[in-house]
Amino acid sequence: MAFDSFLSGKNLTGNIPSEITSLPGLFEIWLDVNLLTGPIPDFSGSTDLKIIHLENNRLTGELPSSLTNLPNLKELYLQNNMLSGKVPSSLVNRIRVLNYSGNINLRQGGRSRNNTAIIIGSSVGGVVLLITIIACCLFINSGKKRRSDEDEFPRILPAQKLVSSLKHDTASETAHSFAFSEIEDATRKFEKKIGSGGFGVVYYGKLKDGKEIAVKVLTNNSFQGKREFSNEVTLLSRIHHRNLVQFLGYCHEEQRSIEARSILVYEFMHNGTLKEHLYGPLIRGGGSIGWVKRLEIAEDAAKGIEYLHTGCIPTIIHRDLKSSNILLDKHMRAKVSDFGLSKIEVDGVNHVSSVVRGTVGYLDPEYYISQQLTEKSDVYSFGVILLELISGKEAISNESFGINCRNIVQWAKTHIQSGDIQGIIDPLLGNDYNIQSMWKIAEKAMMCVQSHGSMRPSISEVLKEIQDALLIEKEADAAREGNFDDLSRSSLHSSTNMGMGSMDLGATESNVLFDDSLSQPSAR
Repeated sequence: MAFDSFLSGKNLTGNIPSEITSLPGLFEIWLDVNLLTGPIPDFSGSTDLKIIHLENNRLTGELPSSLTNLPNLKELYLQNNMLSGKVPSSLVNRIRVLNYSGNINLRQGGRSRNNTAIIIGSSVGGVVLLITIIACCLFINSGKKRRSDEDEFPRILPAQKLVSSLKHDTASETAHSFAFSEIEDATRKFEKKIGSGGFGVVYYGKLKDGKEIAVKVLTNNSFQGKREFSNEVTLLSRIHHRNLVQFLGYCHEEQRSIEARSILVYEFMHNGTLKEHLYGPLIRGGGSIGWVKRLEIAEDAAKGIEYLHTGCIPTIIHRDLKSSNILLDKHMRAKVSDFGLSKIEVDGVNHVSSVVRGTVGYLDPEYYISQQLTEKSDVYSFGVILLELISGKEAISNESFGINCRNIVQWAKTHIQSGDIQGIIDPLLGNDYNIQSMWKIAEKAMMCVQSHGSMRPSISEVLKEIQDALLIEKEADAAREGNFDDLSRSSLHSSTNMGMGSMDLGATESNVLFDDSLSQPSAR
């Protein structure tokens, strides 16, 4: 049986238990960003291991010789511990990625040299010894500086060192490194601003080959340093899905006349954000999207979030899911954006941050108690988006929800509990919807925004409900067109046979190019 151990950032203490090293079929170990101490155990019994993450702990001692004997080991991360001794040359030469920076007393070993007897005259011995001591001090200080510089910009950049950590996939990923001059040319020196947010400003650009791009220039406080930016590029480079905005590359150059630029380059999404199509400037000219298209957008977005939750190792929590982070391409297909930025901003290198990358109205109410964001936090945010799709209203408003109510969740819950779904349906939809599909989505949205995460469905369950609602609409269309056979009637009947009061809403309300049509991620 094959399995992996993913315990990153769990505040684990003590020594690494020796039992973990004897587990058969273990492919990956992720014990990074904890408080583990003691030596690295003997991994000689873990012959299937491909990836070992032990960085950012307090491990001590020398590297066990068993590491050099693991036949399948491809990646070893040891940085920022208190390890000592020598890294065997055989290990350096054999595995693809080895990072041991930040261990002051750990160095790469070399070939042994024959001792040479040197006789120094007593008259000059004291002088030579003094010079040697001074030279050693200068060398050590220089070495520390070099190691500090390496820590600031880790070995995983440039792009050729980017590595995938998707399930059992150890193939190298690549991300294009753009020169700053290329970015300036593509954007005509940042002429056209198309968006902005907490992470920076987004500009429109076009490359020399005609490809349109969105250039996100990150604000100075988006990352704590080059390491975080490097980690972000690594994360984005290994995550690809048809319902996630495609990451194309990065730029990080220090210019004489400007501050260091940290830039991320994405595909350009021609039809803007979902927010703009629901209650933004795009609807003023009669451009409101119909109910079926809204369901299709919800389906696309749910697929993107499902991939982050179930198709990536470790699981990626979006943390700032909202209608302005759902973008629409030229065919009006939806893709989720900013999924990597939120994770890095919250977790950083040390998994400690006082910053929450969330938005009022979408933020999981449990966060205010637990200070933690989980997959169910994303589900809460997605439930708010479903309510926006139904109503065409903003998540938070001083005017839309009546006296003493600013929150779409509270407003919608009052109507749905009383059976008045018509009171929350967007008037711009007219009568172009099936009431059964509308009820199905409204009820599922209410389940998503339950106060307690344990009461919320998974994003996969939400996706299934959206697809059922789409089936209801399509079969209803077929019936109106006279193409509705007995089988379709039976299917429609089973899909819509539900009671309006079947859901407990609660009494109170007080976070590679893989194409899912070609390669679905395997279950964890």
